Amino acid sequence: MKQDLAEGGAAAAPDPVDTRLGARLAELRAEHGWSLGELAERSGISKSTLSRAERAEISLTASLLNRLCHVHGRTMSQLLSEVEDEPAPLVPAADQQVWEDRASGFVRRSVSPPHPGLRGELVEGRLAAGADIAYDRPPVPGLEQHLWVLAGALDVTAQGVEHHLGTGDCLRMRVWGPTRFRCAGEGATRYVLAVVRP
Repeated sequence: MKQDLAEGGAAAAPDPVDTRLGARLAELRAEHGWSLGELAERSGISKSTLSRAERAEISLTASLLNRLCHVHGRTMSQLLSEVEDEPAPLVPAADQQVWEDRASGFVRRSVSPPHPGLRGELVEGRLAAGADIAYDRPPVPGLEQHLWVLAGALDVTAQGVEHHLGTGDCLRMRVWGPTRFRCAGEGATRYVLAVVRP
């Protein structure tokens, strides 16, 4: 975490992605003319957490970032793509942006990031054994998702129904409300998520 000290006793440098993400979140808030207090009310995230995230003093968890995506009407991939250069048609593996939520054991690779004129995107997700992530709302209501488990097992709750997915299984859904993703097996889970905006 950002508060940890490096070996020399100095605070660790902010992650470059966190720095760009914080600046973009501040820009979006300013575009709406919202104070930190107003954004806190809309997102359910404390003013202090929002302020520290904008200054890249902390890394947001996936759940908190999802709340901000909902407020700003963006998918997570859209928001993360706004803090990097315009993606090219070919996305080499070495150039695919990786984002990690260390607190929950979630690693997210943007395999096919959002692109102008395209509604779909492709994400690789990895959940550590026992990882459990709950989203209280979709980033964009009615978001179409196709989740294909490549390795391991995954329990997904959507529309109040729990689905157990094993290796090779695919879950297709439109997301309107809360969802939960839980690594159900003894080992890690790896999956591909195809996302299509309404």
